[in-house]
Formats: sequence, structure tokens, C-alpha cells
Amino acid sequence: MNDTDKFTTFDTVAEGLLRLCLISSWLLLASFFIVASGTTRARSEENACGGRDLIAGMNPVKLEALRKEAANTVNGKGLLWKIEKPGVKPSFLYGTMHLTDPRVLKLSDAAVLAYRNADTVVIETVEVLDPKASVKVMAETPELMMFMDGTTLDKIIPGDQLETVRTALSERGISLAAVNRMQPWMLTSMLAVPACELARTKEGTAFLDIKLAEDAKAQGKQIAGLETIRDQLGAMASLPAQFHIDGLIETLALGPELPDIFETMTILYTRGDIGMIFPLMRSVAPDSSSGANYAEFEEKMVNARNRTMAERAVPLIDRGNAFIAVGALHLPGNQGLVSLLRERGYSISAGQ
Repeated sequence: MNDTDKFTTFDTVAEGLLRLCLISSWLLLASFFIVASGTTRARSEENACGGRDLIAGMNPVKLEALRKEAANTVNGKGLLWKIEKPGVKPSFLYGTMHLTDPRVLKLSDAAVLAYRNADTVVIETVEVLDPKASVKVMAETPELMMFMDGTTLDKIIPGDQLETVRTALSERGISLAAVNRMQPWMLTSMLAVPACELARTKEGTAFLDIKLAEDAKAQGKQIAGLETIRDQLGAMASLPAQFHIDGLIETLALGPELPDIFETMTILYTRGDIGMIFPLMRSVAPDSSSGANYAEFEEKMVNARNRTMAERAVPLIDRGNAFIAVGALHLPGNQGLVSLLRERGYSISAGQ
């Protein structure tokens, strides 16, 4: 394969990476709904994630430009941050990835120490620990996940893509008729969640966020959340329908590239290169309307939620000795949690 072919392949993957990053930012909740509802199955031969590091094969010049941009991302390196305020015990902010991958579940020694010594463990939403809470939200606000006006997926999916959607669903053990009234982003999640993740979840392996909260609860620590399920679903549902439809089609087009995408994000995460993820997407995505889509996604799914999380984290930090674990993509940037908490007068330094 020549360099031109490699760039074309990577650009195609990158277009879907934007959509999948959206999915990964709430994958904890999405996978809960999928597994709990029993609407999909993971074939045994697919239980191994596989995947290759897309960055490893990138053109050196393009990679260097990417690294420079990532280096300029404020607070873009590292997963653990120490939060200090005079008169109270320090708290810690830790970036998670909503996966069951063993590499993700393994915390650094410094993070383990901060977690073990904390009085309160905070995750994005404690409602994911209670199946009844999720069912209640689905019952009270079905419009966040379902079409309530007679719209169906087979009416809004482009005709030339409909059979592809049917086939992809069938391979997951799902009929289009069973999910025809679902919002397209729910369907995308069913097709994008790696089979290995579904398999590990069904076997009882918890996402990092859930594991941290469940273990802390068993140890008698206090548990708290910064959002509600309704907050998270509302943010997703507020994005334009066309954005979600495009995301569904692009996810299907990626097909065998999906393991590569999740592998690349996982590698960046385990290295603490959080600031490299968004620049990666921006730098390789084709010049198209995706720029506007990206801006709206970043505002509603990241920035707006960051402001809410920061506001709700303040009383927990002021109480002292909290371990706050949220998706790592909420940490970096001028509108990331680290910057927002600094603006509120806290002293924040990188952990080890």
C-alpha cells in the first residue's frame, strides 16, 4: 500500500472516529442498556478485540504535526490530578475510559494510593449502579431514546443503506423491526460497542468507573455522582438527528476498522496522551461539514457537561479527600475540568 492509499484509509477511519469518540464518551451507559436489554449477542470468535495502532503507521511528518498540536493542548498529558485547597485534605481527579479492557482497569500506583485513601469516590453518575434507576428514566422520558412521533429508522435511513443496516443488525442477533423506533444513536451503539467489551461485560467484568464505585461502596466509602442518566441522555439526544444518522452509516462503513479505532484510543489513554485524541480527529478528518458537527458535539457532549461537573464537584472538593473519576476526555483543554476547577481557585498539579 503506498502513502496515498494509507492516508485515504486513515482519513476514512478518522471520519468515523469523531462519531465513535462521541459513543465512547457515554459507552458506560450505552453498554448497560444494551446488555441489560439482551438485544444483542457477541459471537465467541469475536471476543478478542484485536485491532492495530493506527498512529504507528502514520506518516512521520503528519504525526509530528499532530504531536505538536497535542503538546499545545492545555492539561493534555496525564490521568491523575491533585486538587488542593487550604484547610481541607487534598482531593484527586482521575480520567477514566468507559471500557473493561484490562489495560484500562489497571491504575497507576499513585492513582491506587489516592483512591484507597479517599473518603468519597465520585463518578459521572451513580445511577449506573442501580438498574431500577435506568429503567425509571426509560419509562419517564422515552423520547430521549425512542421516536414518539411515528418516525421509524427504516423511513430515515437512506434507501441504499437500509439492507446494509439490516445485515449488520442480523450479525448482532437483532432484527430491524425490534429496534425500528429507536433513536439512531442507540442503534449505532449496538453496532459500535466491540464484541469483546460486550462479552466481558456479560461475564461480569465491570467498567472502570463502575468497578471503582462498587469497590468503594464495599469498603464503606461514600459514593457520589456529578450527573444523572437523564443529563447524559439529554445531551446525546440534543444533537441534530442528521448527525446521528450520518454516524450510523459511517459506523457501518468502518466495519473491520472498528477494532483499530478502539485500540488506538486505548493506547493513547494508557499513555496518558489524552490531549492527542481530539487533535487526532480534527487533523485527519476530511474537510467537510464534519467541522460544524464536531463543534456542536464538543460543546454539548463535552464543554457543557464539563461546566455542570465542575459546579457539582465544588462542594465535594471543599469537603476534602475525594477521588473524582470521570471520562478522560473531560480533563484537557481550556474548557476542561482541570482548567475550570483552577478558575474556581483550587491549586491543581499533575499526579504521578
